[in-house]
Amino acid sequence: MTEFKPLVFSGVQPTGNLHLGNYLGAIRKFVALQENNDCIYCVVDLHALTAQLVHEDMATQIRSITAAFLAAGIDPKKHIVFNQSQVPQHAELAWIFNCVARIGWMNRMTQFKDKAGKDREQASLGLYAYPSLMAADILVYRATHVPVGEDQKQHLELARDIAMKFNMDFNDKIRPTGLGIDIKVGEEPVHAYFPMVEPLIDGPAPRVMSLKDGTKKMSKSDPSDLSRINLMDDQDAISKKIRKAKTDPDALPSEVDGLKGRPEADNLVGIFAALADKSKADVLSEFGGQQFSVFKPALIDLAVEVLAPINAEMRRLMEDPGHIDAVLRDGGERARTRAEKTMNEVRDIIGFVR
Repeated sequence: MTEFKPLVFSGVQPTGNLHLGNYLGAIRKFVALQENNDCIYCVVDLHALTAQLVHEDMATQIRSITAAFLAAGIDPKKHIVFNQSQVPQHAELAWIFNCVARIGWMNRMTQFKDKAGKDREQASLGLYAYPSLMAADILVYRATHVPVGEDQKQHLELARDIAMKFNMDFNDKIRPTGLGIDIKVGEEPVHAYFPMVEPLIDGPAPRVMSLKDGTKKMSKSDPSDLSRINLMDDQDAISKKIRKAKTDPDALPSEVDGLKGRPEADNLVGIFAALADKSKADVLSEFGGQQFSVFKPALIDLAVEVLAPINAEMRRLMEDPGHIDAVLRDGGERARTRAEKTMNEVRDIIGFVR
């Protein structure tokens, strides 16, 4: 093997309603990437337990994420769509990676600090260790690329660190197997079994912010439903939320630099740009000098045009849970086959008897 086979992996947690940020920051990228890549897309239900252990509607949430994948245009026949808990190899590799990762690495993860808040002693061990599971999610398929938002880039860096330490610790055992490839670490050649995964971060709105506060990320957990546009929102709800979105009194600038220090304006322009497949500069060339009273109606029309077909298809799919479950079972079987191949090789490299 002279290089790792390109493979895209990503996942979405089944917690709360999917919103515009999930669509623009992740799902739409998933659809575009499948045109020229081998892709695996996962509903990461094991990760959902880190935020809340007991879920009354876990199955519904898993199906809802899957419906969003399918409604947006992901092809589950050409690629793999499944829920994480159907593939136990994720958890097995995560335990090995828990033994590879260092406490100091985990302590640097800012997402844990943000999510755990002040009372970190009461946070679950799963919340603390979930970046290790995320690394396993990716590397159990030896994926090479992951479409992520800026806020997840640190976790991909951790996955690279884990992969590199595994490769170096087991270098002498990997080389005779012929399972890896030679890479350079400084001036030292290392025979790598796991690839150095690369993030895919692009587009005019890689991080969509709250409609109520342009300094905070749009979130499923925000107590105010007005802070986000849900993929299941109808036309009236979309219109109401954009009309009520926080702005400032000034007109839109004609240049992108004019958005500095104006987080709400920057967010709405970024959303328009992403929905229209344009740059922020293109949007401002059209709306520069205009008031939000002109810009918001145009944004409403565009959002409804893009999201209404997805909304309708999601609703149709959710009325047929048997079909969604069949998609997940088929994807789970194909994912397990790939994951078990990796785990058999990892078990041999480590020296387990099987």
